[in-house]
Amino acid sequence: MPLDQGQLNSLGLPKAPSDTRVVVAMSGGVDSSVVAAMLAKEGYDVVGVTLQLYDHGAALAKKGACCAGLDIHDARRVAEAMGFPHYVLDYENIFRDAVIDEFADSYLAGATPVPCIRCNERVKFKDLLETARDLDADCMATGHYIQRKPGDAKAELHQAADPARDQSYFLFSTTQDQLDYLRFPLGHLKSKDETRALAARYGLPVADKPDSQDICFVPNGDYASVIEKLRPGAADPGDIVHVDGRVLGTHEGVIHYTIGQRRGLGIGGLSEPLYVVKLDVEGRRVIVGPKEMLATRRVPVREINWLGDAPLTSQDEWHVAVKVRSTRPPRDAIIRPVSATEAEVELVTPEEGVSPGQACVFYDPDGTRIFGGGWIWRGY
Repeated sequence: MPLDQGQLNSLGLPKAPSDTRVVVAMSGGVDSSVVAAMLAKEGYDVVGVTLQLYDHGAALAKKGACCAGLDIHDARRVAEAMGFPHYVLDYENIFRDAVIDEFADSYLAGATPVPCIRCNERVKFKDLLETARDLDADCMATGHYIQRKPGDAKAELHQAADPARDQSYFLFSTTQDQLDYLRFPLGHLKSKDETRALAARYGLPVADKPDSQDICFVPNGDYASVIEKLRPGAADPGDIVHVDGRVLGTHEGVIHYTIGQRRGLGIGGLSEPLYVVKLDVEGRRVIVGPKEMLATRRVPVREINWLGDAPLTSQDEWHVAVKVRSTRPPRDAIIRPVSATEAEVELVTPEEGVSPGQACVFYDPDGTRIFGGGWIWRGY
């Protein structure tokens, strides 16, 4: 039954749900499963797509990671239960080239990469989105906790209603073209309990499935062991050096350390607590110093994705709030553009442990809108 003229369906499209094809990116977890089931129940023409992102044999043995063997099976079970088609696409080679290799190389260069952002940017919201278009889908929906809202000029990206589940830090690189096509049906929910209640209502087999915790290709959070396998010889030993030049001990590879780290340095017995303040990869040195050396106000950022209404370079300064790590709240800052994709961010209050390879995400200081963000490329 067609909609009245000017009327929009629940996805903001001027079509009846039965005439609206939606590709749902299904990881096998409860969030994307609920999205698929919800849209199917509303009468949309749902097509589920799951990406196999890394070694299928290894995936079968690892529970709780997205896009692994058991999760592919769970996604298929949900599709069968709800009666919509489901496809599995082999993206192992794309994922390795676009995400895993850069992750290893960034770590070896002394950065602290965020591969989940690159996966969204280069795989899920690029190749998968193009697949959705090839399937003649009107839009693609995901289980991410973030909101897409209509604005005066264009679709806007906003933080999720539940601050504890908000995934905006990991989605800052979503372009305007992608945002126009994407939908996030869970972003308005107040808590994960609401999502699980919906899963139970739909009778989904994943209703009680635990959330994934680790990066999918990093078992138990052991980054170093993964990098050693990908880049043999990466864990070469070297010196732990105080900023004043004293050699305090030795380490078993720079890849075992991150800026801001205090625990696990193996240099006890000193009068002051010491933190990793710099990684000298070429010299194989871990440089440590007092906590105050971690504080910085200047954060150079590049590869900026800007989602503001006016061009980034249309103003000399933008007063925003920024996150320099996913676990920290937005803090007041000033963006000073250098070009359309590069800027220097000044933090009003110094932050500790700002690290190359992390994202710097821009927020409306007086609201929930996300203005994009970029990559920190020199944090000290």
